[in-house]
Amino acid sequence: MITATPYTDAPDLTADDYIVLGVATCFLKIDGEVHQVEVIEPIPSAALEAILKGIETSYRIACATTLGNILQGENLIKPGDFPDNAQFSDEFIPRLFAAARTYKRKQTAQSLIPLGTSYREFKYSTERKRVLNASRVVTKDDNIKQHPNTHKVL
Repeated sequence: MITATPYTDAPDLTADDYIVLGVATCFLKIDGEVHQVEVIEPIPSAALEAILKGIETSYRIACATTLGNILQGENLIKPGDFPDNAQFSDEFIPRLFAAARTYKRKQTAQSLIPLGTSYREFKYSTERKRVLNASRVVTKDDNIKQHPNTHKVL
């Protein structure tokens, strides 16, 4: 007998699996100007544990829910607590599945934010801006200058 799995890309997951989604304040650099955006992202269990210990984060709100409440077929459903202007992150579905697996592996993390509730008491900060479309251009100036005797046998 063959059983159908709800997610063809993640046969090990079901609609009842626990997941935490967060709304993060991120930035986009367009034509030299920085624009603020609100992004919905899955939060893996290890990241949630660290954030709840009081490190600074760009997350403003987190919601504990199930995969079935977020992903219905091909459609993404935004949690009701989230701002209207929040948008789903790039690569959202693969990241959603990956984060859900972290909660299956470490089930004690599911008690950090009870299912069906939201958490807002983060140590919120945008001092270190998360620029989503930042690109790193490596130049010759980035090379480390070595002392002339570094490779000589003295």
